[in-house]
Amino acid sequence: QVQLGESGGGLVQPGGSLRLTCAASGSIVSLNAMGWYRRAPEKQRELVARITSAGSTNYADSVKGRFTISKGDAKNTVYLQMNGLTPDDTALYYCNADVSSNPGRGIYWGQGTQVTVSS
Repeated sequence: QVQLGESGGGLVQPGGSLRLTCAASGSIVSLNAMGWYRRAPEKQRELVARITSAGSTNYADSVKGRFTISKGDAKNTVYLQMNGLTPDDTALYYCNADVSSNPGRGIYWGQGTQVTVSS
């Protein structure tokens, strides 16, 4: 069993910054990739950013130049640094991980952390 724990969401003014943290725990053999998705009200869930075990990253066009995904200081942890936030970034942000574990490989999701950008 693999668990993902998210933290760092909250209320911030436009132009502000937040850093989200996701930590994976459990029976992990290897972490193939981790990423962040978000779902805004009345919109479909979308990929925000993703990082592979090799360090390759990809971003949604809407966040390029403002958000940065990186591996955390602790093992099996990933950060999402969000700068220049706008009201359009308001959403529930979910951590996602592609994990090889016992008994096999699977995709796991966190519970989500709310990010609200408002003055």
